[in-house]
Amino acid sequence: MRTAEIRQRWLDYFASKDHAIVPSVPLISPDPSILFTIAGMVPFIPYILGTQDAPWPRVANAQKCIRTNDIENVGRTTRHGTFFQMLGNFSFGDYFKQGAIELAWEFLTGDQASGGLGLDGDRLWVTIWNEDAESADTLRRVGVDPRHIVRLTREEIFWDTGQPGPAGPCAEWHYDRGPEFGPDAEGGTVDPGGDRYLEIWNLVFDQFVRGEGRGKDYPLLGELERKAIDTGAGLERIAYLLQGKNNLYETDEVFPVIERAAELTGRRYGAGGEDDVRLRVVGDHVRSSLMLIGDGVTPSNEGRGYVLRRLVRRTVRSMRLLGVEEAALPELLPVSRDLMSVSYPEVARDFDRIAQVAYGEEDAFLRTLTAGTTIFEGAVTKAKASAGDAGVVLTGDQAFALHDTYGFPIDLTLEMAAEHGVTVDEQAFRTLMQAQRDRARADALAKKTGHADTSAYQQLHQTLSTDHGAPVRFVGYTDTTASSTVVGLLVDGVPAPSATAPAHVQVVLDVTPFYAEAGGQLADTGTISLENGGIVEVDDVQAPIKGLSVHHGRLVDGTLTIGDAGVSTIDTARRRAIARAHTATHMVHKALREELGDNATQAGSENAPSRLRFDFRSGAAVPASSLSQIEGRVNERLQDDLEVTDAVMAIDEARALGAMALFGEKYGNEVRVVSIGGDWSRELCAGTHVRRSGELGLVTLLGEASIGSGVRRVDALVGDSAYGYQAKERALVSQLSGLLGARPDELGDRVSSLLTRLKESEKQLAALQQAQVLAAAGSLAAGAQQVGATRVVAHDAGELASGDDLRTLALDVRGRLGESSPVVVAVGGVVKGRPAVVVATNAAAREAGHRAGQLVRTASGVLGGGGGGKDDVAQGGGTDAARLGEALEGVVAAVRG
Repeated sequence: MRTAEIRQRWLDYFASKDHAIVPSVPLISPDPSILFTIAGMVPFIPYILGTQDAPWPRVANAQKCIRTNDIENVGRTTRHGTFFQMLGNFSFGDYFKQGAIELAWEFLTGDQASGGLGLDGDRLWVTIWNEDAESADTLRRVGVDPRHIVRLTREEIFWDTGQPGPAGPCAEWHYDRGPEFGPDAEGGTVDPGGDRYLEIWNLVFDQFVRGEGRGKDYPLLGELERKAIDTGAGLERIAYLLQGKNNLYETDEVFPVIERAAELTGRRYGAGGEDDVRLRVVGDHVRSSLMLIGDGVTPSNEGRGYVLRRLVRRTVRSMRLLGVEEAALPELLPVSRDLMSVSYPEVARDFDRIAQVAYGEEDAFLRTLTAGTTIFEGAVTKAKASAGDAGVVLTGDQAFALHDTYGFPIDLTLEMAAEHGVTVDEQAFRTLMQAQRDRARADALAKKTGHADTSAYQQLHQTLSTDHGAPVRFVGYTDTTASSTVVGLLVDGVPAPSATAPAHVQVVLDVTPFYAEAGGQLADTGTISLENGGIVEVDDVQAPIKGLSVHHGRLVDGTLTIGDAGVSTIDTARRRAIARAHTATHMVHKALREELGDNATQAGSENAPSRLRFDFRSGAAVPASSLSQIEGRVNERLQDDLEVTDAVMAIDEARALGAMALFGEKYGNEVRVVSIGGDWSRELCAGTHVRRSGELGLVTLLGEASIGSGVRRVDALVGDSAYGYQAKERALVSQLSGLLGARPDELGDRVSSLLTRLKESEKQLAALQQAQVLAAAGSLAAGAQQVGATRVVAHDAGELASGDDLRTLALDVRGRLGESSPVVVAVGGVVKGRPAVVVATNAAAREAGHRAGQLVRTASGVLGGGGGGKDDVAQGGGTDAARLGEALEGVVAAVRG
């Protein structure tokens, strides 16, 4: 029975038992305290805990889940997978133990023709709490062999949240796979060893209220007024039982990926050993990556994005260890798509976007892997050389440099080090990483709060919320000035009742027209003029706590005391310039989506006076022709002088109108919607805007570039800055026309012609340099030194245009020396400022034990790098060109032995 069929049988069965059927929530958890949906019950936590009333008395689902806390076990056990599907049925104040057990027994043992799974009831075992008489009686009555009902203590079989609240016993259903999978269950256990008794379904009975306590040592204070049932059955585990497979990797939704990977690598799955483990890792991680990207996760170095990045990179590295060095995901991901789209059609519908993200991440990591591996091998060589009799340790500094400079993730460094028999000072690495994070956090805090103690803001926010209902009333959408009263004051980050000029102050007003930096829009600047004559020049406005606008500025005249009244005035010219940029950002976003598709969603922005920066999701560069189309579309709509409106409404109403929301942003129940041209552009936005698009004047896109995996950035100028930029461009074009003697419309062809001639000249120069290098081959062969029975050439060729010249020279010299006796040729040079070495050996040398790969690693280690290749010819390099002569001598010494 195929996995998708089991899933559908589950949903159909519980629908027939009057359960509401709800779709899977995304893998991005609805619970903000966890990154991913890690269990089938996650969407129902508020109903289980009783913090919200459930909209249905009974419900069932098939939930997508991700867990990576035991990622190292993937491929090594029968049941560890990162992506899995959890089948669940839930009751909130409806049926309880008897109903749940009867439903489980009927579905598991029911005839397949009638919608059940057809499992043998005599092979089912159930573990229950030793005080749960109701469950024991019900299990016996439905047909479970009394000898297969195993009673456990509360410590072994109770569920709770880890704190006072709901708790209760479980009934865990296991299936006996037979004696070939392990020993018989004896002594009151169904886990005697091996994989024989497979847990397939857990029924959790939320029955009691627990008190304070540690672990399972807490009192049961009484029974819940409204009891609940929370169950979870592992779809993949049921699938490999019904499909007669030994593990989840060989089920129908994973194994075809493994088969394709085996074809690409030429390895045979089932032979055992590390090859099987790596193929299973590929099968699991490809599916997990597909589903994560499908639910909106993109690779990054933090949080969910890091988990995805790690899955993709482990896939790439596993394929590389299996012998595939080119991109493999274009061959593997479509296989997984076809398998998973049966249950999740959205992965087929969104596959272009999914593939773009996955393939881009693989390409980037292949480049990282090539560069990082060379640096890693050099670091290992150094570590081994300095270790002596002690264990070889890669220092925290070296691991941090690999991560910070070369993008080499620590988990990959740890894996590769283990393969080389080297340990890593992981604690030192973590210390360095934390120091880097602390510096970044301090920098951000300095900008946002001026080094103030945030607890002071929290206390002020609480006081003002109590006294005034809302901490600060913002009137800046309609007013540029406001009558204000000082309700909070900090001097140099310390709460104070008053201040005297000159002083750096942070001021909180009861009413303000100043916009606090948020949503990518820079803050307003301006002045606070107090009735007593004091003047505060406001340089920045931040909201360290939502709803609390803090005006950072300089008291330049007079005094400032809490309770002082005055007039707050923003810099209106700056505000208008920022508003033009913000409206232009919305228009650029809309035009991008029109040109590139709906996948080009916003990933960040900055709206500054007369300029904007817009980040969006895309796995490929935007062609120049598309940028021109986007710029043209924005200015076309700008000239239509579209009306710009805003309205506050319920978030569900905004979504129904098609308003765009920033992915990952948290919104309240009420939101502000900014519309341009009616429904042409509609986004959730709290920023300031112009009244009509014609006020923008002109928008000029400066270009786009990558700022991270799957994220691109467009920079643009607006209004006066755009006009000024165009004037400079015209002046530059006029200057070039004069220098090249060509009309403006001829400049492209004229520059192209000059570049072609320049490239031809560079080729001729390179050919001359190569000829000079190769001309030395005869004299080098003639001057070969005799080292024991081996003729050796060690030569520094100086500056070279290409490393290929070194290889050609080494092979030429080796050929001239013939095969009559052992020959080793080591040629070094400096290519683009970095030292490189090529070693070539003939057959006689290899028979004598002189292998090019080993010799080149010796030389590269001296140079502070690494290298490798075949026994007959190998190439390496490093960073210290001054030691090139020493590196070549190292080869001679190695031959001498």
